[in-house]
Amino acid sequence: MVDLLTGVLVGLVIYTVIAMALRAYGYLPDYIRVSGPLLTIKTRRGRQFLDRLASPKRFWRAWGNIGVGIALVVMVLAGIVVALSVPAIITQPETAAIESPQNVLVIPGVNDFLPLSAAPEILFGLLVGLVVHEGGHGLLCRVDDIEIDSMGIALIGFIPLGAFVEPDIDDQRDADRGAQARMFAAGITNNFAVTAIALVGLVVLTSFVTAAPGAAVGDTFAGSGAADAGIERGDVITHIDGTPVENATEFEDHLADTDAEQVTVSRRDAEDVPVDRRLLITGAVSDAVPGIMLGGDQQPIIETVNGTAVSTEGEFVRAVEGRTVAAIETTRGNETLPLGAYIFHVDSGGPMESAGAPTDDSFIVTRIGDTRVTNASAFGDHIDSLAPGTEVTVDAFVDGDRTSYNVTVGGSPSNPRLGVAAADGYSGISVNDFGIDPYPAENFLAMLGGDAVPEDFSAVSGFLWYHVQLLVLPFATLIVDGFSYNFAGFTSSVSGFFVVEGPFSAFGGSLLAALSLLFWTWWINFNLAIFNCIPAFPLDGGHILRAATESIASRLPTSYGREIVTVVTVALTLGMIAALAVLLFGPLLLT
Repeated sequence: MVDLLTGVLVGLVIYTVIAMALRAYGYLPDYIRVSGPLLTIKTRRGRQFLDRLASPKRFWRAWGNIGVGIALVVMVLAGIVVALSVPAIITQPETAAIESPQNVLVIPGVNDFLPLSAAPEILFGLLVGLVVHEGGHGLLCRVDDIEIDSMGIALIGFIPLGAFVEPDIDDQRDADRGAQARMFAAGITNNFAVTAIALVGLVVLTSFVTAAPGAAVGDTFAGSGAADAGIERGDVITHIDGTPVENATEFEDHLADTDAEQVTVSRRDAEDVPVDRRLLITGAVSDAVPGIMLGGDQQPIIETVNGTAVSTEGEFVRAVEGRTVAAIETTRGNETLPLGAYIFHVDSGGPMESAGAPTDDSFIVTRIGDTRVTNASAFGDHIDSLAPGTEVTVDAFVDGDRTSYNVTVGGSPSNPRLGVAAADGYSGISVNDFGIDPYPAENFLAMLGGDAVPEDFSAVSGFLWYHVQLLVLPFATLIVDGFSYNFAGFTSSVSGFFVVEGPFSAFGGSLLAALSLLFWTWWINFNLAIFNCIPAFPLDGGHILRAATESIASRLPTSYGREIVTVVTVALTLGMIAALAVLLFGPLLLT
């Protein structure tokens, strides 16, 4: 079957052939230009509106000067971030958040992280971003009496690719450096202004939205009791055996408290169903269980552990509690291994390394002092109970051999540490005895509303961290540890996991749709502003760089000012283009 990207490319070729044929035979008006798949629509209308809007020139010049200052700061930071990202991509290409070049395109369905269900909101945000960006250029042109030859939009196929304003070349050349800098920074400034407005709307309106009561079902595992019972994505589990559950945590706690092999589940707007519990292996770190076949349409079902039949996670834990090595039999193979916390990283100079633990290999911790450690959660809970400076004995298996380390606990009273990182699960193995993967509705709401910022952050750090969280939401699975889902707005597949309360409760789905528009408007405008600040032609950052370099060079006691400007701008442009090429194609070529 033809994948979506291939279909899009074929469609573009057909579109291009038809558009060029219509142009060649004179069926398209003069204001429509065709250049391959790129179509531009030009107009001279709207200039009178810009002239009226530009009448308070003193205000707009002040606005433009503020924008130049912001753009210069962001331009320097953007250039540094791009440059510093290159060594990381070259040395560790597998850690790149974007592994395929197609994922930099803001095209729903082609970009793996932008689903078609969010296409209307994404296109709205893109249209707003392009209009205010290019409108800013046009406005500041008229403020400084630079004539505009034409304005318009550019499309690739039927998707808006950009808007543009074409100033009169002679007027632009004759304008002073301050006017040129204000004009090129205006688009960036406007994008940041829209970002701020959308951010306020997000914070205010998100406060009226809560997660629907119950455990939201993001997905089910094939072969699980939940899947066999007909539970599916979009369901909300409200009761187990008649006991109400308010969220996923209560749902999981209730399951942990019972070893019943069958439970009755109540769902919102659906009939009650009995679920037969069986213990599935839902994931594992690489080579953790080579004797068990993972992947495919069917998850391995654990049948016995150390000869004891198990069907729940509680039974599994009891079967290994008194033994450090577990013989696991499943429907897709068997494996015998030490069971504990899978340590995949040891801090250089940390307590574990100081005690002699290897830093270039993984190992499994099975005991701390007299306490049996069966998984990463038990490992972390026990570390949290220790005081810094305490000496403990850590039993571990390294390359299959049992070893003990005398470790002095580090960190602080509020955050004791051994200086290691552990993979989730039992020796890196994740298990599930019900068969659903809960959707993190509460987590996403907290990130959207700014409630997920750590309390010990300062106001500035918290503000920046909030922006980072919003930025990563569409590809949260790559960045946020433990997340199985990305957030693409309140799309139809997840809107049922949220409830609108308070004075806006009557609006329901309309408010969620408005929040999706605000989120994508923020996200796209923020990215447009940052991207255009990169100091490389033909981006706005390249033009601002040239104006700034000319200003500095004009003050130097040399007759080679123009040559200096050319060398600086060309060198930085080529460097930035090379760096961006590495960021885009490096992960694909180096992995």
